[in-house]
Amino acid sequence: MNKQIAIGIIRYQGKILIDLRPADVPLGGLWEFPGGKVKAEETLEQCVRREVLEEVGLDVKVIEPLVFVRHDYPDFSIDLTAFICEAASDQAQAIACEEVRWVSPEELSNYTFPPANAAILEALRILGSE
Repeated sequence: MNKQIAIGIIRYQGKILIDLRPADVPLGGLWEFPGGKVKAEETLEQCVRREVLEEVGLDVKVIEPLVFVRHDYPDFSIDLTAFICEAASDQAQAIACEEVRWVSPEELSNYTFPPANAAILEALRILGSE
């Protein structure tokens, strides 16, 4: 069974928020965009808002979907939907992660992300070149 995941590509003043996964979780030590598993009673958009608030303490406005990704890992599969979001401030906190950083779209290539994020990074690269 696929895990349904929703994540936020959170923008504030030209920067994008990324966070560092804890070392003791699957794919630990990699950078990611805040988000997580969709609960049965919530929409993808509600999941993004909840997960971002839980992980980094930001209340965000979900703007639009960016990309859908289906990715197979050795032990499980995920259906991941990434949404463009806007933050009202840059006051993100490392609540459920090791560290948070606001980076320019051009700087994203300097960080190591999980394999499922490759299509998201490519979509952001294309979006940035338009």
